[in-house]
Amino acid sequence: MTAAATSLAPDAVLAPLIAEALERAASVPGFGTDPAATLAWCIEVGRRAPRIGAGNTRQLWELLAATAARDVSAARMLEPHLDALGILHQAREAASGGADGPELDGIHADQNSSWGVFAAEASDMRLHASGGTGAWRLSGTKPWCSLAGHLTHALVTASIDDRRRGLFAVELRSPGVHAHDGPWFPRGLVDVVSAPVDFDDVPAVPIGGADWYLTRPGFAWGGMSVAACWWGAAVGVAERLVDAAGADRADQLALVHLGRVDAALWAARSVLAEAADLIDASGSDRIGDRLLAERVRGTVVDAATLTLTEADAALGPGPLVADERHARRVADLHLYLRQHHGPRDAARAGRLILETTGA
Repeated sequence: MTAAATSLAPDAVLAPLIAEALERAASVPGFGTDPAATLAWCIEVGRRAPRIGAGNTRQLWELLAATAARDVSAARMLEPHLDALGILHQAREAASGGADGPELDGIHADQNSSWGVFAAEASDMRLHASGGTGAWRLSGTKPWCSLAGHLTHALVTASIDDRRRGLFAVELRSPGVHAHDGPWFPRGLVDVVSAPVDFDDVPAVPIGGADWYLTRPGFAWGGMSVAACWWGAAVGVAERLVDAAGADRADQLALVHLGRVDAALWAARSVLAEAADLIDASGSDRIGDRLLAERVRGTVVDAATLTLTEADAALGPGPLVADERHARRVADLHLYLRQHHGPRDAARAGRLILETTGA
């Protein structure tokens, strides 16, 4: 399979912007394994990347999928950076007059910043925001902060009080920010350390009003961008099935494995393409977007899981121990897919269907 296999367009041709990004990636030493070098690439790509919901959602998802097909860890770094840039753009559009937005000079953020989005919660860790206009501070601990030790900035959710949550931009190199280096013992996404971060009276800039992050237009869209990464990673895994089926000693079973995977990935591709068109054509509808996201993520995670299962059966242990690229890609995708919560997410989709139908 070629990079064009990750195109959502009918002609299966990648846009020049994506082809140029992949060409630059090929010259990055340690692409996907060196966070500093890969994030520098992400910053450069982010300056020109399409925004979700702005008429080029297909192209954005093709960019993420093509990156994941080349290196899953690199896509895991690129996706939240682009998500953060999109959120900041939405905040500027939502501001009065549509021109003013969050003032980020005080936290030294500019076009050379690298961004994460830290919105996970844990029962034993809380992050609190205190203060008011122009003087917000964050204190507490935030779990699952990917690459916090390498990023310059992040968008972080924090409790304002018992009822309200806010989104805040912070400088991760500020005094008072302590990024843990673990626990982190994975076999996949090894270099994308996701660990707690302690905040001790850290200056923060509010992004939108209270609860804006959860209620903003397109909140659910980011979850579909992650699914585009899963799909691209699965397309990369499927490359080995094509090679195996085309080998001189291949039997009918090799063709069966390839055929099953191709059908599943084609279905997932079609779902992503339709979802991208719906987002660009219809704008944001909170319940509709959430249901669309659950449908897209469920379809893609099933296709990616099938791809991993069929690859294991078709290829055996050999590539998992002797092919570094394939072994790392499989391990990365296994862990990345855990961002989907299986039956819990399926149940959420069922509830949304009932809400939509009024049942």
